Amino acid sequence: MSEEIQNKATESAAPAAPAAPAAPAAAAAPASAPRGGRPSSGPGGRGKFFRRKKVCKFCTEKIDTVPYRDVRLLQGFVAERGKIVPRRLTGVCTTHQRRLTRAIKQARNIALLPFASSF
Repeated sequence: MSEEIQNKATESAAPAAPAAPAAPAAAAAPASAPRGGRPSSGPGGRGKFFRRKKVCKFCTEKIDTVPYRDVRLLQGFVAERGKIVPRRLTGVCTTHQRRLTRAIKQARNIALLPFASSF
């Protein structure tokens, strides 16, 4: 009788049917969003965002020298805190960015532009 009890105990401890294999972690993510959670544009698709190529303002208006006295023009390339905005944000070409930087620094030295914003 003790053997029957032991056999029943071992049978109840073992599962009756084998469990289904666990799904891999990659299959758990939705099919529409690849890694990173961003929607994919796919081949030939436009995607969600369209970024226009930035064109140099000085090249299009054919301005060779950047005037350091033109405060309104220079203020568009200076952030609120007084920092010079980088080229990748403004779209200005390399040569005009250098000239623009020099003009902003000249305007700061003769007190046309502030070095930093006043808080």
